[in-house]
Amino acid sequence: MIESPDYPHIVMAFTYHDFKIEIDQSEEHGQVVYAAWVNYEQGCAVAVPCVFSRNEAIWKAKRWCDERRVDG
Repeated sequence: MIESPDYPHIVMAFTYHDFKIEIDQSEEHGQVVYAAWVNYEQGCAVAVPCVFSRNEAIWKAKRWCDERRVDG
């Protein structure tokens, strides 16, 4: 049993093309960190596991989506 599970704390969510991007905010060793989850037709993925700014998480998540877009 996990004593203190880390539940997602989604601080922002939006649609980008056919992807739903969710920005998660947490704290590691006193530092605020962000991750980006992407939900899409084939499933979901952690597109950005850990960065130190919300803007960077958004930028990298959009880039991740752009690299996987089928319709170009």
